[in-house]
Amino acid sequence: MRAHLDDLVGNALAAGGAVPALTCYDFTTALAVVEAAEAAGTGVILLVAPKSAASVSGLRLVSALRGLADAATVPVCVQLDHASNLEAIKAGIDAGADSVLADGSSLELEANIALVNSVRAAIDNPDIVIEAELGGLAGNEDKAFALAATGLTDEAQVADFVRRSGAQLLAVAVGNVHGKYAGEPMLHWDLLERIAAEAGVPLVLHGASGIPAEDLAKAPGLRVGKVNFNTELRTDVLGMLESEVSAHRVDGENLLGLLTLWNATARGFAAKTLELLGGK
Repeated sequence: MRAHLDDLVGNALAAGGAVPALTCYDFTTALAVVEAAEAAGTGVILLVAPKSAASVSGLRLVSALRGLADAATVPVCVQLDHASNLEAIKAGIDAGADSVLADGSSLELEANIALVNSVRAAIDNPDIVIEAELGGLAGNEDKAFALAATGLTDEAQVADFVRRSGAQLLAVAVGNVHGKYAGEPMLHWDLLERIAAEAGVPLVLHGASGIPAEDLAKAPGLRVGKVNFNTELRTDVLGMLESEVSAHRVDGENLLGLLTLWNATARGFAAKTLELLGGK
């Protein structure tokens, strides 16, 4: 069923949990994620990567995910992830996205605020939820390389940024990265606590793949209501394909069997994140 992202996240935080957001490059993965959410009886967020949304069939994927979400028995949101092009954002929303991460994290503060405001001004529907990001994360959203964390969110900018940008959720940099971590992840919990005290809106943790489960489990206590996963999900699916493709070619070019395993792999990962975060 369709749900407002801020309501879904707010309800999860009120229950002591957070909502996992999983990048879906294809319908098979999205179907598995929603099935896992329905089995758990909890909401989930389907993320559409910027390169996916900008591809020839990207808007068709967004529409397909919208239909899947609307037919689900649990609250499901469809979000455009890391978007900055206004025309692409408007097209994605017209196709069915109900939320967008207006990503100006690589910009100077004033330009970041201006981008978020321009996204809001360009959207006709006031029900569309806007997430913003303050503090740049190292890495690539679509390719996983081992990286050390670089930028951190400046706590002194948080309250002013939220107030002037109108962001309804705030993604932060506290030692997290997109991709794989070089060494053990070292999140700055003291910084996250100070940001939570200043923000006044739910926080979002990107780059959750590779962060220990015990760390992710305590994040909702610091107002983290949305946690993004991509790399670990891709790794699990690609690992399955690597080990199973040859056998399924021998077995009569058994694509259906391979898709069944794909679904089971993605569903298992989604179920793990749902259980870990405990969002309702």
